[in-house]
Amino acid sequence: MFADRMQRIGPSGTLVTKNLVEKLKAEGVNVISFALGEPDFTTPKHIVEAANSALEEGFTHYTSSYGIPELREAIAEKSRTENKIPCKTENVIVTPTKFGIFSSLLSLAQKGDEVILSDPGFVSYFQIINFTEAKIIGVELSEEDDFRLLSENVSEAITPKTKVIMLNSPNNPTGSVSTKEDLKGIADLAQDNDIYIISDEVYEKIIYDGTHHSIASFDGMFDRTVTLNGFSKSYAMTGWRLGWAIANEDIINAINRIQQHSLTCAVSFAQKAGVRALTGSQEPVKEMVKEFKARRDILVEGINAIPNLRCRVPQGAFYVFVKFVYDMSSVDFSKFLIKKANVAVTPGSAFGICGEGYIRLSYATSRKNITEGLKRIKETLSEL
Repeated sequence: MFADRMQRIGPSGTLVTKNLVEKLKAEGVNVISFALGEPDFTTPKHIVEAANSALEEGFTHYTSSYGIPELREAIAEKSRTENKIPCKTENVIVTPTKFGIFSSLLSLAQKGDEVILSDPGFVSYFQIINFTEAKIIGVELSEEDDFRLLSENVSEAITPKTKVIMLNSPNNPTGSVSTKEDLKGIADLAQDNDIYIISDEVYEKIIYDGTHHSIASFDGMFDRTVTLNGFSKSYAMTGWRLGWAIANEDIINAINRIQQHSLTCAVSFAQKAGVRALTGSQEPVKEMVKEFKARRDILVEGINAIPNLRCRVPQGAFYVFVKFVYDMSSVDFSKFLIKKANVAVTPGSAFGICGEGYIRLSYATSRKNITEGLKRIKETLSEL
């Protein structure tokens, strides 16, 4: 019935868990969920008001497939000022969040190419690369290196077929943050071997330790880098599906051709909200990050106090990647926790082969839920 490409694409491990949680909750089960990477905050009021105003003014029709000019200009200004990326408005396309990953990879990678990425890494990278028919080359991240993607390990993975290196800092699922030295080493490799970089920086504002650096700001890197970002995480706008890609005009035009024949454009009134998000008060973002840090500290301390569990302190995003010491797979361990403790987590194997033996917990939930979830986990595991 289905095209062969469907055999290469698996389901999202995070959304499978989310759907299970929703099913159990509908059945009346009191589930504490650490599964989904979605801030539990409401979108800041001034951003919502901008969307409401756009709706009331009738701004509900098609926009340019590249995005409305004022949003592209705001993104370019933000990227030049905050990220030191030497971009202009014509280097920006507004695209619905994860679709930027899809269209960037589809534009650059094909059968016969190799794409290097971290393992563990974001679930959708693997499936989108499979869709392009390029070969996945995973580079193992280790706890000893704080789960950072090191240039010396990337160097060992490069072959004449390497077309793209995927970067994600802060990282999902580990919360690691690449240092400037890490990125400089990878930038040198990309230039020496004529490789493109796709840098997913959607968690850039959610950093507690360290500093965010954009690899496109490094000398000689703008023309070989696609920088992806969006509003979902930093502005609690997951349901708005609004993001952007920055690259040289040739790549932006390629992404635009895919967008023209698929989505046409990002949602018109959501784009007006995006302008307000970037140009309005950033205090709500700072308050959210402050709360995430407090939650992180509660969760890390609680996990490390439970026998047979351990985790490092993540520097960014809102995840902890937890090592467990039980004779079962990460899928089975996750099933055990939701069945016996009514606590939902994501199995580490959803994020790649090297994620086996781990589970990912998101602390994008309340302190009350974190405390209760830890209590349930500790009591349930004490019975093993």
